[in-house]
Amino acid sequence: MKQLLLVRHGKSDWDHPGLSDHDRVLNDRGLRDAPRMAAALQQGGIVPDLIVTSTATRAATTAAMIAEGLGYSAERIVKVPDLYLAPPRTILRVVQGLEESADTVLVFGHNPGMHETVNLLCEAAGLEDFPTLAIARIALEVDHWGEVEWGKGLLMEFLTPRSFPGESVG
Repeated sequence: MKQLLLVRHGKSDWDHPGLSDHDRVLNDRGLRDAPRMAAALQQGGIVPDLIVTSTATRAATTAAMIAEGLGYSAERIVKVPDLYLAPPRTILRVVQGLEESADTVLVFGHNPGMHETVNLLCEAAGLEDFPTLAIARIALEVDHWGEVEWGKGLLMEFLTPRSFPGESVG
């Protein structure tokens, strides 16, 4: 069995009109929420074997902050350019190509792709929203990442920053 955690990047800053979308940074809320979500994952016993992220600054920063909170070395994070604004079919292709030695993997990306991917992998999920820093923990009844297909996942947990005391507002 494999465990996949799909994570949307933290809240980003739109106050720098000169920056490209790819280079947008996290805003104060994103910087505050990432360590809280890492703590929630740690309390839930999540120990990643692999972390993969979009190359966008906001996603890579979120991945690095979550990795730090989980004791995972930032140098080991794999940056995948194809995850930047990826549609579900691209996210599925990335998941199918993950290292077989990894059983628990966190993948950081963007909406609407992450939201749509959760609903396609987990037909019963029916998630209506996938806010910033949402984390979908999905159990996959497969032995190999290459066997992952639409409908093969079971949504085990759905976390958002609002799930915890001291929630973010806005």
